[in-house]
Amino acid sequence: MNLPEDKKIVLFDGVCNFCNASVRFIMRRDKKDLYRFASLQSDLGKKMTEERGIDSSKVDSIILIDPGHAYYIKSTAALEICKDLNGLYPALSIFLFIPEGFRNLVYDYIAKNRYQWFGKTETCPMPSKEEQTRFLDT
Repeated sequence: MNLPEDKKIVLFDGVCNFCNASVRFIMRRDKKDLYRFASLQSDLGKKMTEERGIDSSKVDSIILIDPGHAYYIKSTAALEICKDLNGLYPALSIFLFIPEGFRNLVYDYIAKNRYQWFGKTETCPMPSKEEQTRFLDT
């Protein structure tokens, strides 16, 4: 599959209710249409993590890929996404100054408990007709 070069790709845990809500949160605030999405469980998600040498058993909730430039994981991915959203969310990027190890302790705690706190589905939910163009693995 040819990936869009002018779009950033968010890989997410497709069975996680919190992750799915986060994707919809991003879509509502991505007024510049910068992001495309694929679940980590999809063939594309697996291929993209393998190509980058990312162990999806250790990074299993969010990955941001800026094709041809870089990729980001965990808290850095979330904060990099915030930079592009409408509203006050770009201000959250100030937390990038906190050492990544500390940020990821907090991130990992939330990621570890996300199923217990927010639940999970058996399968990845299908996007609405309006959302389908933003997903690369539908």
